Order: sequence, then C-alpha cells, then structure tokens
Amino acid sequence: MAEVTILIDGKPTIVSAGSSLFEALGSDKRFLAAKVNGQLRDLALAVQAGDDVVGIDLVSPDGLAILRHSTAHVMAQAVQEIYPEAILGIGPPITDGFYYDFGNVAPFTPESLELIEKKMREIINAQQKFIRRVVTEKQAQVELKKEPFKLELVSIKGAPTDDIMEVGGSELTIYDNVDRNGKTIWCDLCRGPHIAHTGMIKAFKLMKTSAAYWRGNEKNPSVQRIYGTAWPTKEELNDYLHRLAEAEKRDHRKLGVELDLFSFPEEIGSGLAVFHPKGGIIRRAMEDYSRSRHESAGYEFVYTPHITKSNLFETSGHLQWYADGMYPPMRVDEERNEDGSIKRAGADYYLKPMNCPFHNLIYRSRGRSYRELPLRLFEFGSVYRYEKSGVIHGLTRVRGMTQDDAHIYCTRDQMPGELKSLLNFVLSLLRDYGLDDFYLELSTRNPEKSIGSDSDWQEATAALQAAAEASGLKLVPDPGGAAFYGPKFSVQAKDAIGRTWQMSTIQVDFQLPQRFELEYQADDGSRQQPIMIHRALFGSVERFIGVLTEHYAGAFPPWLAPTQVVCIPVADTFNDYLDLISSKLCSLGVRVEVDKSDERMQKKIRKAQQQKIPFMLIAGEVDQASNAVSFRYRDGTQVNGVAIDEAIRIILDAIKNRSQV
Repeated sequence: MAEVTILIDGKPTIVSAGSSLFEALGSDKRFLAAKVNGQLRDLALAVQAGDDVVGIDLVSPDGLAILRHSTAHVMAQAVQEIYPEAILGIGPPITDGFYYDFGNVAPFTPESLELIEKKMREIINAQQKFIRRVVTEKQAQVELKKEPFKLELVSIKGAPTDDIMEVGGSELTIYDNVDRNGKTIWCDLCRGPHIAHTGMIKAFKLMKTSAAYWRGNEKNPSVQRIYGTAWPTKEELNDYLHRLAEAEKRDHRKLGVELDLFSFPEEIGSGLAVFHPKGGIIRRAMEDYSRSRHESAGYEFVYTPHITKSNLFETSGHLQWYADGMYPPMRVDEERNEDGSIKRAGADYYLKPMNCPFHNLIYRSRGRSYRELPLRLFEFGSVYRYEKSGVIHGLTRVRGMTQDDAHIYCTRDQMPGELKSLLNFVLSLLRDYGLDDFYLELSTRNPEKSIGSDSDWQEATAALQAAAEASGLKLVPDPGGAAFYGPKFSVQAKDAIGRTWQMSTIQVDFQLPQRFELEYQADDGSRQQPIMIHRALFGSVERFIGVLTEHYAGAFPPWLAPTQVVCIPVADTFNDYLDLISSKLCSLGVRVEVDKSDERMQKKIRKAQQQKIPFMLIAGEVDQASNAVSFRYRDGTQVNGVAIDEAIRIILDAIKNRSQV
C-alpha cells in the first residue's frame, strides 16, 4: 500500500495514502476535527502528501465552535420538522453558544422552544452522521430552490465571508444528515466542518428568541432567531447556566435602581448617565483614591474643555480615522448678510472623544527640557462618543464618559522602564479596587488602518511586549487590534463569577508627537521628539463602576460603600445613645446613619441588608448600660456586647485596609 508523509503537530509522519484525517491522527476520539494547512476540516477527509495537520479537540475554542455550529444545525433540522414552512437563514457559533435565523415562521414562544428541544434530543439520540458533499452552483440552486436565503448565499460564494459559515472559499458544500440506514434525513448548505455525528452533542439548551433582520440589514426581511448554548458535558452546561443566573442577579442596571446609584433619564438621551447621591459617593471615593495614588506617583493634574474647533482633530488624525465615533460638529460664529451670503465664516466645533490632543497642546505651550521628562499628565476628562444605539448597555457602553486619562512624555531611553513601572502601577491600583485575576492582550498594527513607519511600530511593539513579559502575566496576541497611532496592551481582568472585562490600556505613540511637532531639548542641546504613552486605568469611570457593581453584586467593600454604617435602635429610647456613637464615627470620616424610622427593628435590619450596608450597630438597654453595641455584618453574622471603641476600631480598620466584609 502506498504511503505519504505529512506533518502532525509539526512532526513528519508516514501514513497510508488515502487515510482519513481521523486515521492519520491515530483514531483518537479526543479530536472532532483537524486544522489542515491552517484550515479547519472534517475528520472524514483524506490526507494529501505534505499536509500540515493539527488535531482539534472538543475543549479548544475551535472545537467548541464546531460543536455549537453542529448543534445549530440540529436545531434547524428540528425546527423544519416541526414547522415545515420555515425557511433557513444562517446559524453561526457565537460566544458561549449559537443561533439560527428562520424566515416565514411566526415568533417562537417558550412552548415552541420546549418542542424544539424535544425534537433535537430525538435527532441526537439517532446519531445521524454529518456527511460533507461538494456541489456546483447549479446543483445547489436546484437543491435549495425552496430556500431563498440560501440561494442568496450561493450567489456570493468565494467572497470573503468569514462571518457566514455557509459559504466561502472556492467550493460550495452541503452537509447531509444521514441515519444509521444510510438515508438522508435533512441537509443544509454549509462550509463546515462538523462533528462526526449528532450523538456527540451531550449538553445543550435553547435560551431565548428574538426578531432580527436577514444578515443584519434593516432593509432585508425580518427573521425569527433562536439562541442556544452547547457544552462538552452537562456539568459545564450547568456551570454556565449558574453563571448566567449570577450575572442576572448582579446586573448593574438592576442594582443601580435598587440601590439608588444612577439612572438614565430619557430627557437627557441614550447612553448618558446621571449619578444619584449614593452613586456619587462611590464615584468620589474611587476618584479620590486614584488621585492620591497618582499624586504619589509623580503625576501632574490638568483640565481641558469638552469641545474644540475641528482643526485640533484634523491635526491629531481623529477626523480621518475616528469620525464615525464622534458626535456631529456644531457650526458656530457664522454671520450672514441679508441675502443669505456669508459675511463671516464660522467654525466647526466637536465634542471631544479623546483627551490626548489637548494634553499635547499643554506640552507644547512652552519649551521643554530633558530634565522635565518623564512628564506625566493626568486628567479625569469627560469625553463623548457616538455609539450606535444597539450597542449601548448601562454604564458599560455609554455615549458620555469620564476617562481617567494619563499621557506620559518621555525619551526613547526612558520608554522601557516607564512602561514597566506603568504596568505595575496599574495592576497595583486595580488590586486595591478588588480585582486580582489578570492577563494581558497585546494589540498590534493593522497595516490598512494605521500611520507611521514600520521601524517605529516595531520598536513600540517590542517595548510593550518586554514590559508585558516582565510582569509574569499571560500575554495573548491581538493581531491588527491596535489604534491607528500605535500598539497597545490591555489588562483583562476576571470578576467574581469568572467573566473577563477589559480594564486598563497602555499605548505607545510615535505619531501624535510628530503631528503636533512636540520637542524637548536634549542634554547635548539638540531638539528631540518625545515618546508619548497613553494610559487609561479605569478605561472610563462609568464603565468601571458598572464592572465593580457586578463584581461585588452591589455589596461594595466598606471604603466604597455609600453608607458604611447604620445604627439601629431596639426602641426610640436608645436614639440618643446611638446619636452619640454616630457623631463619633462622623468625626472620624465614617459615612453613618441612624435609622429613626417608625419601623420595627427587624424590618430596619432587613432594609439595611437589602441596601447592602457593611455594618449595623444595634443598641438596646443592655448595650447602653455596658457602653457597647451588638455588631452585625451584612451577611447576618452578629456579635453582641462589643465595646464602642472596639466596634469603631473594626470599622476603621476595614475602611483603611480596603478589605471586604
């Protein structure tokens, strides 16, 4: 029998000619697909001499995507068996799941999803095989004549449509679902690959339905979309569903209302938040601590206006590269004659989307010496970005935000050390706010959306990578993800339920100093251009508060809590006693209230717990007689007979140490 040589995980391997990928990989059932010469392929395909083969297992990102896309096919088959009139759209994998779009069908109901799930289990138990079949465009048009959406996809075969798994590449393929007797039960146009058979689907659930537009274009017909999720095991599915339930309980939009922190009045506009007094306390505490840390680290505070003439953003390049994310200009100072002709030309003013051009003007306002560098400018600067209405989400995606924006100007020699100290500073501050599980993402140049020389980009990228590696954190590449002016790394932080949030960003910029003609006098008397480092620690204050609200489920650590202590009298006769304790706490800077409402003590305790207040000091006759309180935590733990001075010490220590209780 003839043999061929292929690479498996980079190692030359001799296999029989005509062997399937499954056989070439040793018939290892861990693998559900393979990557061949960089392309995902079904295990049933035959190897060719020289192929570079890597097995794809179920727990890998590619493996999970294939499992979920295959589950989407099973769902589509189930829908058409129950609703024969339904026409097929697309069914891609998405983060943690999949969806499939259907036309010519009434909106699905929760009862519909139960029926579809039941039918899916029948298909899964039947262990139908996914069989790949190459077809011509004409054959596809004949087979899919009752599927208008699929016919549209056939017409774009070969286009760069990586977001549509039905087509792409040089050929069209249809996947047949074949039963144990070899009979084709159902088929779908698809690029693939797929799992070997439906029985490999072990854990799935249909989650929700929604209306959508075909291929996301509002000019196209409306479709009904079903979302689902699939996981390798039932345990992983249950863990995911538990995380979703936790995320729902922690939703900062809901907690913001319940805890009276912030709101989004319709009168102001979408994506524009107002902070209520309690939310304002959290925000002030965050900002005050950040300011003190920045002052200790040698930053200088600046302030800049909210609007500017257009020429500033023409110089910076934002109008060329970022105009879609900016609010439209305001035309001001224009004067016209009676006949409508322009008497005095006006100017376009823009709400600022970034602070960096303003900081460059501050740097450029006078001559600079190398002795001043590194110069670290810092601002809590309000910026405005015209986010599309469909992506606005509470505080985590807004149109008006305050960035804790720093720009560091340094020499080339200072840049590596500055990046390392910057990253350590950022991580230290994030830990103080209660986040401590990080990895880094390195975003590199997109040649089609960037300015500057290759050598500048290479030097900047290398410096960032060195700083990231020195931190000891995991570094994940993000090819092409950099801003137009320079590469960056971002700190990705996991919250209490394991979700990842992008937090701080650090960017190296050779371009804006050139565009603004920034200089400093070097020690040899020459004029040199500084390196500019952009750094946002929170990203935006609003978003960071949203993240922390969900991370803590609204139960903020005492140093951030709007009300740190509530004093609860057993009866009104003990109000004066608790007033004295409250006054002492107030004099020490503690945010404290005395609940003198007419409600019963137990209801006051429940109210304090619902408001997630860290500490309750309860006093009755025995407590007053012994100059003590009953010390209660928000989780219900209570210690009776705690001396007043000891209670105050516990409270002050928790606030000072920024510890959670």
